[in-house]
Amino acid sequence: MFVLSNFLIALARILDVGFSILYWLILIRALISWVSPDPHNFIVQFLYKATEPILYPIRKILPLNLKFGIDISPIIAFLAIMFLKSFLIRSLIDLAVRLR
Repeated sequence: MFVLSNFLIALARILDVGFSILYWLILIRALISWVSPDPHNFIVQFLYKATEPILYPIRKILPLNLKFGIDISPIIAFLAIMFLKSFLIRSLIDLAVRLR
């Protein structure tokens, strides 16, 4: 069972790094949106393509009365990422430790 335990720990670490990278990409996109960036810039296009699959469904779910000129989808995405890092990754590590 140690092989499965090691696999779960490795998976938890990879997910942790992935969620951290996603967190920073969303934060940078939110900060860049304040300065009206050039849409033809490679970095801006990369940020939009990397984060839009996460932010668009959140915007679509938000009721119209919460859309008051400020895009709060990054805040909701941050909360979801924090929840997943706290719940999913810790659960995987705890499961891996119990399998040893």
